[in-house]
Amino acid sequence: MKEIPSFPVKITKIIEETPGIKTFEFDRDFEFLPGQFCMVWIPGVDEIPMGLSSKNSITVQKIGEATSALFNLKAGDLIGIKAPLGNGFSLKEGRTLAIAGGVGAAPLRPLALLGIADAFLLGARTKEDLVYAEELSELTDLHIATDDGTFGHHGFVTDLLSEVDPLSFDTICVCGPEIMMAGILRILESLGIAEKGQFSLVRYMKCGVGICGSCCLDDDGLRVCRDGPVFTGDKLLKSSEFAKYSRDASGRRIYGGSGGH
Repeated sequence: MKEIPSFPVKITKIIEETPGIKTFEFDRDFEFLPGQFCMVWIPGVDEIPMGLSSKNSITVQKIGEATSALFNLKAGDLIGIKAPLGNGFSLKEGRTLAIAGGVGAAPLRPLALLGIADAFLLGARTKEDLVYAEELSELTDLHIATDDGTFGHHGFVTDLLSEVDPLSFDTICVCGPEIMMAGILRILESLGIAEKGQFSLVRYMKCGVGICGSCCLDDDGLRVCRDGPVFTGDKLLKSSEFAKYSRDASGRRIYGGSGGH
């Protein structure tokens, strides 16, 4: 197995996307495919997986000890980045639809930056929780939904599929809470196009390179870090774990959670 080193990078800019989500830009570019991820070393705290939101940035939601420590850093501070890791979205010729909920927009943002996303469905709880909305509106055909109706469609991002024709797309890339992704998958399955859907999963990862087995999926043991984090819909339909439970650091099942950091 080819070893991928962790490179020290200096934080050059911190952008507050929402009250609980920040983008950290750094002084080194990484070549990667949209959907691939990196391991982020936070000195003295932990090493955690994060989707790359551009060639030189990660977009982070504050949800635990490691991300809280990351939020305390400032421009000029050093972190470690090991990238690229995993398999990204498999992009086919033709039209591409991106569907994101909350910070799930992070690994999908590169599709818009590269001009690949023909349409983008973006959902969040409220207007102030929307990530990249202004930028995406300039890059793609953007459709927005908020749970409380403070911006765009009043409802869930799954409702927005009625505003586009899923059958007109060749690739459908999805990232967000698994209950949201499961709703998208049910719609694609009902249309007979589950295999067109590509879903980016989050699981607890210790090594990030397929050795420790902490992110294996039931029932077939696929490793999210090496075989994913992107899986097609037809594969997820066979999983007893998807959208039902994940595992914490000890391997204990956590129902209703993603299992990520």
